[in-house]
Amino acid sequence: MSALPPCPNCNSEYTYEDGALLICPECGHEWSATTSEDGNASIIRDSNGNPLADGDTVVVIKDLKIKGSSSVVKRGTKVKNIRLVDGDHDIDCRIDGIGQMGLKSEFVKKA
Repeated sequence: MSALPPCPNCNSEYTYEDGALLICPECGHEWSATTSEDGNASIIRDSNGNPLADGDTVVVIKDLKIKGSSSVVKRGTKVKNIRLVDGDHDIDCRIDGIGQMGLKSEFVKKA
């Protein structure tokens, strides 16, 4: 049996993995499983330096052209329920009218 960490919210020992997330069945808390053994994780910050978390709402601060399309994500577009990922584009999200896409955290601010 693997030794998963207890829930940071309610200290339940019954956590389980679901892809890249750890989930507590007792309180429903979800957190990233990508933290290192000593508890330090790379913190993704928005353009103003505020730390971002899964499920946050952000606002685009600059018009962004979509590669391979004539569409543009306009400045001021609100993006709800983001998911943080590793890679060049560190935010996965769904934008209304456009669909699934990846964003760089340097082009958003926390709403």
